[in-house]
Amino acid sequence: MNSYRVIGTKGDLQLDPAFDYAGEIKRYLTVNGKTEERKFPERDQFASELIYFADCILQNQDPEPSGVEGLADIRVVEALYRSAEERRPVAIRPLQRSRYPVPEQEIENPPVKAPAVIHAESPTGGK
Repeated sequence: MNSYRVIGTKGDLQLDPAFDYAGEIKRYLTVNGKTEERKFPERDQFASELIYFADCILQNQDPEPSGVEGLADIRVVEALYRSAEERRPVAIRPLQRSRYPVPEQEIENPPVKAPAVIHAESPTGGK
């Protein structure tokens, strides 16, 4: 599955699965040995992202998250790799941002069902 876990000095955070288009997502936060579970209801998060991005294009607006958000993510991933390689914490300075996502941007779509598996012969004759 696509479960992800981040481990820190005081505990860890796990999402199981981290993302899914047709199911419930659970978050496990463990701090100082105490674990808290939170369930997020089923919803179609990918449709919401596509709707928001298309709306930004139609209204000639820059989407949020922006390229700055992507750059911040890449800097974190690079710091994680460097930290693992050097076996020590690696500090990174935060990037200056002019805007942030706000709750009013949230778009909720009902969950979708996983498609049924169709047992059909391959068009090339192989299986």
